[in-house]
Amino acid sequence: MNGKFITFEGIDSCGKSVQAEIASTRLTKIGVSNILIRDPGTTKISEQIRRIILDKNNKEMCHQTELFLFSAARAQMVFETILPALKKGITVICDRFYDSTTAYQGYGRNLDLPGVYKMNELASFGRIPDRTFVIDIDPSMAMNRQRASGKQPDRIESEKIEFIHRVRDGFLAIAKREPQRIIVVKGDNQIQSIASEIWEQIVRLLKKS
Repeated sequence: MNGKFITFEGIDSCGKSVQAEIASTRLTKIGVSNILIRDPGTTKISEQIRRIILDKNNKEMCHQTELFLFSAARAQMVFETILPALKKGITVICDRFYDSTTAYQGYGRNLDLPGVYKMNELASFGRIPDRTFVIDIDPSMAMNRQRASGKQPDRIESEKIEFIHRVRDGFLAIAKREPQRIIVVKGDNQIQSIASEIWEQIVRLLKKS
Protein backbone atom coordinates (compact mmCIF):
# COMPACT_ATOMS: atom_id res chain seq x y z
CA MET A 1 0.00 0.00 0.00
CA ASN A 2 1.36 3.39 -0.95
CA GLY A 3 1.72 5.96 1.82
CA LYS A 4 -0.26 9.21 1.92
CA PHE A 5 1.29 12.49 0.84
CA ILE A 6 0.15 15.46 2.98
CA THR A 7 1.42 19.02 2.54
CA PHE A 8 1.15 22.18 4.65
CA GLU A 9 1.13 25.60 3.00
CA GLY A 10 0.69 29.28 3.77
CA ILE A 11 2.55 32.56 4.04
CA ASP A 12 5.59 32.75 6.31
CA SER A 13 4.78 32.73 10.05
CA CYS A 14 1.26 31.37 9.46
CA GLY A 15 1.90 28.41 11.79
CA LYS A 16 2.10 25.68 9.15
CA SER A 17 5.37 24.20 10.45
CA VAL A 18 3.92 23.76 13.94
CA GLN A 19 0.84 22.07 12.50
CA ALA A 20 2.95 19.77 10.33
CA GLU A 21 4.91 18.68 13.42
CA ILE A 22 1.73 18.05 15.41
CA ALA A 23 0.24 15.98 12.60
CA SER A 24 3.41 13.89 12.29
CA THR A 25 3.51 13.27 16.04
CA ARG A 26 -0.14 12.20 16.10
CA LEU A 27 0.37 9.82 13.19
CA THR A 28 3.30 8.22 15.02
CA LYS A 29 1.20 7.81 18.17
CA ILE A 30 -1.46 5.80 16.30
CA GLY A 31 1.16 3.65 14.62
CA VAL A 32 1.23 5.25 11.16
CA SER A 33 4.78 5.24 9.80
CA ASN A 34 5.60 8.73 8.57
CA ILE A 35 8.36 11.21 7.87
CA LEU A 36 8.32 15.00 8.29
CA ILE A 37 10.29 16.91 5.66
CA ARG A 38 10.62 20.48 4.39
CA ASP A 39 10.64 22.06 0.95
CA PRO A 40 13.11 23.31 -0.04
CA GLY A 41 15.49 21.07 1.84
CA THR A 42 15.55 17.60 3.37
CA THR A 43 18.27 16.08 1.16
CA LYS A 44 21.92 17.16 1.13
CA ILE A 45 21.68 18.74 -2.31
CA SER A 46 18.32 20.40 -1.63
CA GLU A 47 19.57 21.91 1.64
CA GLN A 48 22.54 23.41 -0.19
CA ILE A 49 20.18 24.98 -2.73
CA ARG A 50 17.95 26.24 0.10
CA ARG A 51 20.84 28.19 1.60
CA ILE A 52 21.47 29.91 -1.75
CA ILE A 53 17.79 30.81 -2.19
CA LEU A 54 17.30 32.29 1.27
CA ASP A 55 20.66 34.06 1.65
CA LYS A 56 19.98 37.79 2.06
CA ASN A 57 23.29 38.54 0.36
CA ASN A 58 21.91 37.20 -2.93
CA LYS A 59 20.03 40.41 -3.70
CA GLU A 60 20.79 40.15 -7.41
CA MET A 61 18.83 36.91 -7.84
CA CYS A 62 16.24 37.31 -10.57
CA HIS A 63 12.75 35.84 -10.23
CA GLN A 64 13.35 33.16 -12.87
CA THR A 65 16.48 31.96 -11.10
CA GLU A 66 14.51 31.77 -7.86
CA LEU A 67 11.87 29.65 -9.59
CA PHE A 68 14.46 27.31 -11.10
CA LEU A 69 16.30 26.88 -7.80
CA PHE A 70 13.15 26.03 -5.85
CA SER A 71 12.21 23.54 -8.56
CA ALA A 72 15.67 21.98 -8.60
CA ALA A 73 15.65 21.51 -4.83
CA ARG A 74 12.17 19.99 -5.02
CA ALA A 75 13.05 17.58 -7.82
CA GLN A 76 15.95 16.18 -5.82
CA MET A 77 13.79 15.83 -2.71
CA VAL A 78 10.97 14.09 -4.58
CA PHE A 79 13.38 11.71 -6.31
CA GLU A 80 15.50 10.93 -3.28
CA THR A 81 12.99 11.04 -0.42
CA ILE A 82 9.30 11.38 -1.25
CA LEU A 83 8.77 8.78 -3.96
CA PRO A 84 10.81 6.04 -2.21
CA ALA A 85 8.97 6.66 1.09
CA LEU A 86 5.51 6.55 -0.48
CA LYS A 87 6.39 3.37 -2.34
CA LYS A 88 7.31 1.75 0.99
CA GLY A 89 3.93 2.72 2.45
CA ILE A 90 5.33 5.56 4.55
CA THR A 91 3.16 8.66 4.89
CA VAL A 92 4.99 11.87 3.99
CA ILE A 93 4.26 15.15 5.79
CA CYS A 94 5.82 18.00 3.83
CA ASP A 95 6.25 21.57 5.08
CA ARG A 96 5.59 23.36 1.76
CA PHE A 97 5.50 21.87 -1.73
CA TYR A 98 4.78 23.16 -5.23
CA ASP A 99 1.75 25.23 -4.18
CA SER A 100 4.25 27.55 -2.50
CA THR A 101 6.01 28.02 -5.83
CA THR A 102 2.72 28.86 -7.51
CA ALA A 103 1.84 31.34 -4.75
CA TYR A 104 5.26 32.95 -4.24
CA GLN A 105 6.79 32.90 -7.71
CA GLY A 106 3.59 32.82 -9.76
CA TYR A 107 1.37 35.25 -7.86
CA GLY A 108 3.98 37.00 -5.71
CA ARG A 109 6.63 37.53 -8.40
CA ASN A 110 4.07 37.75 -11.23
CA LEU A 111 5.78 35.06 -13.29
CA ASP A 112 3.86 33.32 -16.07
CA LEU A 113 1.44 30.96 -14.31
CA PRO A 114 1.24 28.30 -17.08
CA GLY A 115 5.04 28.18 -17.04
CA VAL A 116 5.08 27.83 -13.26
CA TYR A 117 2.52 25.00 -13.43
CA LYS A 118 4.66 23.18 -15.98
CA MET A 119 7.77 23.62 -13.85
CA ASN A 120 5.89 22.29 -10.82
CA GLU A 121 4.81 19.20 -12.74
CA LEU A 122 8.35 18.48 -13.89
CA ALA A 123 9.94 19.04 -10.47
CA SER A 124 7.37 16.89 -8.66
CA PHE A 125 7.59 14.03 -11.17
CA GLY A 126 3.85 14.51 -11.56
CA ARG A 127 3.16 13.52 -7.91
CA ILE A 128 0.19 15.43 -6.51
CA PRO A 129 -0.36 15.64 -2.73
CA ASP A 130 -3.27 13.58 -1.43
CA ARG A 131 -4.27 16.42 0.88
CA THR A 132 -3.04 19.98 1.32
CA PHE A 133 -3.74 22.28 4.26
CA VAL A 134 -3.40 26.02 3.69
CA ILE A 135 -3.06 27.85 7.01
CA ASP A 136 -4.53 31.25 6.22
CA ILE A 137 -3.81 34.41 8.22
CA ASP A 138 -3.68 38.13 7.53
CA PRO A 139 -0.21 39.25 6.34
CA SER A 140 -0.08 41.93 9.07
CA MET A 141 -0.51 39.26 11.75
CA ALA A 142 2.18 37.15 10.09
CA MET A 143 4.63 40.05 10.06
CA ASN A 144 3.88 40.80 13.73
CA ARG A 145 4.59 37.16 14.58
CA GLN A 146 7.83 37.34 12.63
CA ARG A 147 8.99 40.43 14.53
CA ALA A 148 7.94 38.98 17.90
CA SER A 149 9.93 35.80 17.27
CA GLY A 150 13.18 37.74 17.20
CA LYS A 151 14.37 35.60 14.29
CA GLN A 152 16.23 37.40 11.54
CA PRO A 153 14.15 37.26 8.34
CA ASP A 154 15.67 35.51 5.33
CA ARG A 155 15.72 36.96 1.80
CA ILE A 156 12.08 36.11 1.05
CA GLU A 157 10.76 36.87 4.54
CA SER A 158 12.23 40.36 4.10
CA GLU A 159 9.82 41.23 1.28
CA LYS A 160 7.33 44.07 1.70
CA ILE A 161 3.78 43.42 2.87
CA GLU A 162 2.39 44.07 -0.64
CA PHE A 163 4.25 40.99 -1.83
CA ILE A 164 2.86 38.90 1.05
CA HIS A 165 -0.68 40.00 0.18
CA ARG A 166 -0.18 38.76 -3.39
CA VAL A 167 1.16 35.45 -2.08
CA ARG A 168 -1.81 35.02 0.26
CA ASP A 169 -4.20 35.78 -2.60
CA GLY A 170 -2.33 33.16 -4.60
CA PHE A 171 -2.84 30.46 -1.98
CA LEU A 172 -6.56 31.25 -1.78
CA ALA A 173 -6.86 31.17 -5.58
CA ILE A 174 -5.13 27.79 -5.70
CA ALA A 175 -7.46 26.44 -3.02
CA LYS A 176 -10.48 27.64 -4.97
CA ARG A 177 -9.09 25.95 -8.08
CA GLU A 178 -8.59 22.58 -6.34
CA PRO A 179 -11.20 22.28 -3.55
CA GLN A 180 -11.07 18.47 -3.53
CA ARG A 181 -7.39 18.49 -2.54
CA ILE A 182 -6.89 21.72 -0.62
CA ILE A 183 -8.46 22.66 2.70
CA VAL A 184 -8.13 26.23 3.97
CA VAL A 185 -7.81 26.51 7.75
CA LYS A 186 -8.05 29.76 9.71
CA GLY A 187 -4.63 30.38 11.19
CA ASP A 188 -5.70 32.92 13.82
CA ASN A 189 -7.40 30.24 15.94
CA GLN A 190 -5.72 28.50 18.88
CA ILE A 191 -2.98 26.03 17.89
CA GLN A 192 -4.81 23.01 19.31
CA SER A 193 -8.08 24.05 17.70
CA ILE A 194 -6.36 24.23 14.31
CA ALA A 195 -4.65 20.90 14.96
CA SER A 196 -7.97 19.22 15.79
CA GLU A 197 -9.55 20.49 12.58
CA ILE A 198 -6.61 19.21 10.55
CA TRP A 199 -6.50 15.88 12.37
CA GLU A 200 -10.15 15.23 11.59
CA GLN A 201 -9.39 15.61 7.88
CA ILE A 202 -6.29 13.41 8.08
CA VAL A 203 -8.27 10.62 9.76
CA ARG A 204 -10.82 10.80 6.94
CA LEU A 205 -8.01 10.56 4.42
CA LEU A 206 -6.49 7.52 6.12
CA LYS A 207 -9.86 5.77 6.21
CA LYS A 208 -10.03 5.99 2.42
CA SER A 209 -6.96 3.74 2.14
